Parts: sequence; structure tokens; C-alpha cells
Amino acid sequence: MTQNILHKSIYLKATPAQVWAYLTEPEKLGIWFHKPNATLVEGEYEMFGVESGNKLMWGEVLVAEPYSRLEYTFTIAPMGDRTSTVKWSLKEVSGGTNLSLRHEGLPQGAEAFDLMLALDKGWDDHLARMRESAHAN
Repeated sequence: MTQNILHKSIYLKATPAQVWAYLTEPEKLGIWFHKPNATLVEGEYEMFGVESGNKLMWGEVLVAEPYSRLEYTFTIAPMGDRTSTVKWSLKEVSGGTNLSLRHEGLPQGAEAFDLMLALDKGWDDHLARMRESAHAN
């Protein structure tokens, strides 16, 4: 069986430095995703619901290369003790940034398909909020 991987790519009318802030800074992450207590740098992290305050995801930042690449392990309660990996890449393009996401190591099998669908929709929703906020500035 092949590995389950989600791929997403969007274009943002923002510089790589501005997009990096949306990926790593608590206040910016809280706009479109979940909010950590501290800026994401290499090492452990936790993210919390902006409204609920509940811990929603946790893991370890493996790579933090400003303005180009961010990778972290990703665990949420519905995954049990399984860990996946989220890899972001930023590429400057004329007029903005191409932001790509690769979410790999996701649970496999028919019983995990609903989780895959939820994560797929979730990333679409989160990225749409990032685009809306980034383009408003």
C-alpha cells in the first residue's frame, strides 16, 4: 500500500518573509490555523484552539529555515499515538510567494479515510483563511 500524502499549493500576494510570519508567529498563526504559545523554531511545540484554548496539535519543529522551508511533526488526538510530518516550502515568484504543503505519514486504510478527508478539507479551509488575511494587508 502506498503512503497517504496530502499536497497543497497556493500563491500569495506577499513576500516570503510575510508568509514565513504566517507559518511561525503565534499572532499570525492564530488568524488562520492554531496558536502556539511561542514562535515556531526548532524544538517541541504545542498549538491551541484560538477560541477554546484547548491543545489541538503538538510535535517537534525539525527544520526552520527562514523564508524557505519549515518542517514539523504533527499529531492530533484523532490520530492516537501516530505522528505525521508537515513540510512547507516557500518560493518567491514575481508578485509574491508560492507556498507548498506536503503532509505525509498519514494513517492508511479504509478506517483512516475519514481522517484523510477531514485533514484535506481542514488544510483547504486553513489556507483560504491565510490567503484572505495575507491579501488584506
